[in-house]
Amino acid sequence: MIKVLIADDQAILADGIRSVLSSCPDLEVVGIAQDGFSALEATEKLAPDVVLMDIRMPNMNGVIATQEIKRRRPETKVLILTTFDDSDYILNAINYGASGYLLKDVSASMLIDAIKNAYAGDTILPAKIARRIADAAKMVSSDREIKLKRRFALSDREVEIALMIYEGFTNKQIASALKLSDGTARNYSSTIYEKIGAKSRLDAMEKMRQAILE
Repeated sequence: MIKVLIADDQAILADGIRSVLSSCPDLEVVGIAQDGFSALEATEKLAPDVVLMDIRMPNMNGVIATQEIKRRRPETKVLILTTFDDSDYILNAINYGASGYLLKDVSASMLIDAIKNAYAGDTILPAKIARRIADAAKMVSSDREIKLKRRFALSDREVEIALMIYEGFTNKQIASALKLSDGTARNYSSTIYEKIGAKSRLDAMEKMRQAILE
C-alpha cells in the first residue's frame, strides 16, 4: 500500500483527487494539507510515501515545502501538481528533490500511474514540461559555456550536460529532459568528470563553480 499525502489549498480539487485515488486499492490517502507548512508537518507526522504537492499555496509554496520535506525525510517522494504557467518553478523544484511534475489536467489513470511510478523511483516529466526543462537548460549564459568549454575542452553537448549537472540535475533527470537513455546520460557524466578531473559529482560541481567564477 502506497501512502499518499495531498497538499493543495483548493479544497474542492483536493477532495476530488482523494476520491480518484481512493478508487485504487494500492493507494491510501493519509491526509490533506492546505499549505506548505501543513504539508511539512503532515509529512513528519504521517510519513507518506508520496506527497502530491501543489505549487501556489499560501504561507509556504510547494517549491520551498518540497525542499524542506526532502531535507527532513529524503525517502518521501514529492510530485509537483502544477499548471503550465508554473514552469518557472521547474528547475528549483527538481533541484530540491522533486520526483517530477504533473499537470492539473492529467487524467485519473495517468495520475495513479504517476504516483506508482514516482514511488518506484521514476522521474515523472510530461512532454511539455520536459521541453521546458530542456529549453531552460539551454538558456544559460554564453559566458558560462565559453568558460567551461575552454577550461575543460568539452564538446557543445558535454557543456550542455555539464551545466545541467552544475544546476543539480541527476542523470535520470538529464536523460528525461534531453530525451537520452539513462545509460547515455551516465556515459556523458562519466566523460565530463574525467575531463574535469573530478572524483565525484560534488567535486565536479565545485570545479565548474570555480571555473565559472574566474
